[in-house]
Amino acid sequence: MARKREKTDILAEVENSSRSAYLFQTRACPGSYLLILKKLKDRNTSHGEVGFSYVYAIPTPSPSKSSTFKFRQHPLLNKATIFYLYLFLAVLLFAYASKPISFHFSISHCQEVDELDQEETRAVRIFQETSSCVVFIKDLELTKTPKSTSEVGLAEDENAKVEGTGSGFIWDKFGHIVTNYHVVSKLATDRSGLQRCKVSLVDSAGNNITREGILIGFDPDYDLAVLKVDAVGNELNPATIGTSRELQVGQSCFAIGNPYGFENTLTTGVISGLGREIPSPNGRAIRGAIQTDAAINAGNSGGPLIDSYGHVIGVNTATFTRKGSGISSGVNFAIPIDTAVRIVPYLIVYGTPYTDRY
Repeated sequence: MARKREKTDILAEVENSSRSAYLFQTRACPGSYLLILKKLKDRNTSHGEVGFSYVYAIPTPSPSKSSTFKFRQHPLLNKATIFYLYLFLAVLLFAYASKPISFHFSISHCQEVDELDQEETRAVRIFQETSSCVVFIKDLELTKTPKSTSEVGLAEDENAKVEGTGSGFIWDKFGHIVTNYHVVSKLATDRSGLQRCKVSLVDSAGNNITREGILIGFDPDYDLAVLKVDAVGNELNPATIGTSRELQVGQSCFAIGNPYGFENTLTTGVISGLGREIPSPNGRAIRGAIQTDAAINAGNSGGPLIDSYGHVIGVNTATFTRKGSGISSGVNFAIPIDTAVRIVPYLIVYGTPYTDRY
């Protein structure tokens, strides 16, 4: 009876152990399984005992479960990574949003540089296109020619004494030169009564030539005069005459002349004022003069004042200086070309100014 109870207890123990192993397998160690369920040995038969021992494999996580464990951690890592990624992108977007300020500045700077280049190119173009219409006037002393002591002419020697210099510009293809009256008012007069000078100019082919100029007309009231040179055999390049009627203060202008004897000198500036009043050589007032800061010095008188299109808009005439200084102050004046257009044809045809002035 006791032995039967002992067997019953042993079976119950085995059943409980199996249930515990199953629970351990399914709950505590998912994925593991019972490796050995073995009867080690019977209890000492002499004592009538039967004993069992259960050996379980150490529950090591399977690869799939390990991957599952790691995958479950990724969402936390991804959230942090995405957060920092968004933060980094936000910083980049902010930096890019602030970029247009500096970008706009660099574009503006490039535009300024382009505008300067265009201004330089324009000045070069204007000089190349118009400098050939500007002449250099020299008032030389009269000497007797070697052939006849009774004949008097201009000195041909380069070292001949120069009484004065000035500028002018070619009016037409017939050899008429427009200049200031004060440039030619003291020209040497030969025995025939003609006032003559030397005119250095460039023909349309680019050849430098020197011709004798004869004063054929002048108007002291407007400080204008006309010379005539013999242009036979050479094609001249007349200036393009513009208008001074639509000038505006601030627009660019260019003066070409021979200041202090330096030929073909270009100075640049702007129209500084309009409708100025300056004195003429005979003391009368010249009204409507153009004021400019383009340098006009001794020798520039009579040369053209030119606009950005290469058109003559004035005749350079005077510069304002402090008494006794003789230094240009940047306040310079030109006779409006519209005034010259009214006067010059009369000087060419009649040699004297027209009487019906406006």
